[in-house]
Amino acid sequence: MSTNSSPHDSQMSRKAVTAATIGTALEWFDFTLYGAVSATVLPKLFFPAMEPTAGLLASLATFGVGLAARPLGAIICGYLGDKLGRRNLMLATVTMMGLASVLMGLLPTYNQVGVIAPILLVLLRIIQGSALGGESTGAQLMALEYAAPDRRGRYSGLLGLCSPLSQIMANAILMGLAATLSTEQFMSFGWRIPFVMSFVLVLVAIYIRLKVDETPAFVALKKTSHKPANSPLKSVLGNHRKTILRLMLFFCSPAALFYLIVIFSLSYLTKHLGMSQSMGFMSLMVANIFAIFGALAGGYLSDRWGRKKALAFGSCMTLVILMVYFPILNTQNAAAIMAIMGLFLGFTQFQSGIQPVAFAEAFPTQVRFSGSALAYTGANLLVGGPMPMIAVWLMSQSNNSPWPLVSLCAVINLVSLAMIVIGPETRGVDLNNVTPEESVDSVATPLYSK
Repeated sequence: MSTNSSPHDSQMSRKAVTAATIGTALEWFDFTLYGAVSATVLPKLFFPAMEPTAGLLASLATFGVGLAARPLGAIICGYLGDKLGRRNLMLATVTMMGLASVLMGLLPTYNQVGVIAPILLVLLRIIQGSALGGESTGAQLMALEYAAPDRRGRYSGLLGLCSPLSQIMANAILMGLAATLSTEQFMSFGWRIPFVMSFVLVLVAIYIRLKVDETPAFVALKKTSHKPANSPLKSVLGNHRKTILRLMLFFCSPAALFYLIVIFSLSYLTKHLGMSQSMGFMSLMVANIFAIFGALAGGYLSDRWGRKKALAFGSCMTLVILMVYFPILNTQNAAAIMAIMGLFLGFTQFQSGIQPVAFAEAFPTQVRFSGSALAYTGANLLVGGPMPMIAVWLMSQSNNSPWPLVSLCAVINLVSLAMIVIGPETRGVDLNNVTPEESVDSVATPLYSK
């Protein structure tokens, strides 16, 4: 396929990937920010009537509500994105997420309005989670449906760095506020500042997205005899069940390992090994720096090697690192811990940097949003979100031995690798394809290859 494009197309392509990356980073920033304060600030301000442990669990449950709302948001946004287009929906999701975050920063506490405070907090978390469920896939399609076939992987890698970048930003801002404000000031108003600051970032994201036209693939769809499906969800489940299942099972491993590293590992270092929280947070910050480079490398190499080879390489590397991960953590050597956490999260995010393009190339235009969103959120719902709780339970049942957990993750990793191996190579397929009956798992002839 020719990769020639007009200056206007190239300019719009850059605008699209910029809009997608900034918007997604903003939404992950808000989501990560909430996770950081849910274990420290919120129990005291919104659940003070409970004893400390119950208050902490209640606060963490509100974090879980946001995760649980993501599949609902994916289904709704998938339907609207396939029916109405990508651009308008992306404006809606970033606005919803931003407004919910600003309102969180302005919420009255339990001592001010009583039980209404935690109720409002939960409602805003549902809005946040629903918006992120649509944003994650919608932003990917906005960027990738504009990209030239030989550069889609690089754009995909840029989208993959949003999560680790947002974690670095959110934790750095909170650490800075905690260092400059007294405990009383931080509990009173300091924690609210980054939430309210989201308003400025939302305005920037909306401004940039207003400058982006509807994607070429959706415009081409409207010009053909194939109109958007009356029920994209019914259509994608009817014609692409195997593709959705294969992609979901593939992404179960990166999703599970991501939460294992960024949530459970911190608890393992501090509670099981008795290391300081500052050491845990520093290791996680270093790991997220590795993850940024991992996402970029994954996207770039998927353009050079193809999606299958690059994904298989990343999957094999995570399997190898998994075997030595906990023994190296157990050494309690700071440099070794930072290195192994960095490599583990880096190769996990290596696969996540390829995920957007691999999912986008698997479905025709009129069901692409629905199919991609179902596979992505399905993996997170099935094993991603529950992984920290599963890890805690397995450790408690094995006298704090990590090997049952390692065995489970190895099985998930091997299933993921099998899904990569049996899937077709999709590098360079025509994203303007609008044939709903044609499943990529049965028909996949790349138009661009090296």
